[in-house]
Amino acid sequence: MIAIAALDFRSRNWQLRTVFREMSPETFWLLGWSIGGLIVMSLIPSKRVDRIFPVIPPLCLLLAAQINGRDAAPRRPIGAARRPYFWTVAALVLAVVFTCGYTSWKVITGYRDHRNALAVFGRNVRHEAEAHHWRYEVVSTKDEGMLLYFRKTHFVEPADAVIEWNAGSLDALVASQQKAAVLMNELKGDAIAQSEPNQRQKHQQGSGYVLITR
Repeated sequence: MIAIAALDFRSRNWQLRTVFREMSPETFWLLGWSIGGLIVMSLIPSKRVDRIFPVIPPLCLLLAAQINGRDAAPRRPIGAARRPYFWTVAALVLAVVFTCGYTSWKVITGYRDHRNALAVFGRNVRHEAEAHHWRYEVVSTKDEGMLLYFRKTHFVEPADAVIEWNAGSLDALVASQQKAAVLMNELKGDAIAQSEPNQRQKHQQGSGYVLITR
């Protein structure tokens, strides 16, 4: 897309006003959608891969509009008209090879390194909570997937967790090892760290998680 845009600029003697003047409203809307989505995604601190998905459709449509615009340009030699198709096919083949290779590599390394350890930990905690009728919360962390693993809709700040625990509103807490070390000094009663993920998960995440119970 960048290469095609550069060729269009070159054919118009690098005059930006001419490009925008000749651009259709539909193409301009796709351009704004793509750039706006990329800017919003860049400003979000957490870079989850699914947040780029809304930008992919307008980028695909914008590429089609670029190729169509070059085909519609008057007095174009046959070789020059075919050139965008060649580079588009080459880019598509490289994208497919890269995506398949990257996905396979992530699956293999994830299975080998047991990256599902946190999901297993969450499932075990939920089972324990159901068996003992625990009221538990998850202390805030950068791992957004924790909410999914523990079937929660929001995190609890450490200060609020201490207040609810000391008031008897909670029976268990899930926290990272770093925050658990601080919480243990402020929680009333016999608070103990009952379980934690395996060592591989801690190495991957940089910090293990523990279940604090009474």
